[in-house]
Amino acid sequence: SAWMVLSRNFVEFFIQGWDNLPRILLMYYSNFISSSEFYFQTLLCNSPEFTTTVINHDLRYISWDNPPKQHPRNLASADLHNIISSKAPFARKFRVNESVLSRIDEEFLNRHGIGDENFVPGGWCSGLPMCSEVGDERRIEPGAGARRLAQLMDGLLKSDRFKSNQCR
Repeated sequence: SAWMVLSRNFVEFFIQGWDNLPRILLMYYSNFISSSEFYFQTLLCNSPEFTTTVINHDLRYISWDNPPKQHPRNLASADLHNIISSKAPFARKFRVNESVLSRIDEEFLNRHGIGDENFVPGGWCSGLPMCSEVGDERRIEPGAGARRLAQLMDGLLKSDRFKSNQCR
């Protein structure tokens, strides 16, 4: 996948380059189509100090076409239960103005009629209407989505797949 979360240590490794491998791979992949889908994974799995940190999950809910499973299908309201049940913080792909996006905004992000230009309300919101003023900006309260993400990460870290080297 071209989507990933990289640790600070790994980012420092490939930027500061105490090993020559990041530069060699960068030159090698510079002429590839979709090189972003291979560069970091190849670098991670060929750097012994990082191979045990790999979790093979891109944190996205995707429903693939069937067959040949080469393209994600467009998600709709009928997919909402599966999207939420996956615990993934991201999903793809959606048509422009798909109604399921409004349902996610309203039912899960508490964005009731506040418009696309506004942010998701948080524990620091105050005032009427909601979030018209900033209250205690240090007040962070994880919501249901954060709890689902924590469950997903906990499950991934405890899985047998993570305990074995996923670079093999």
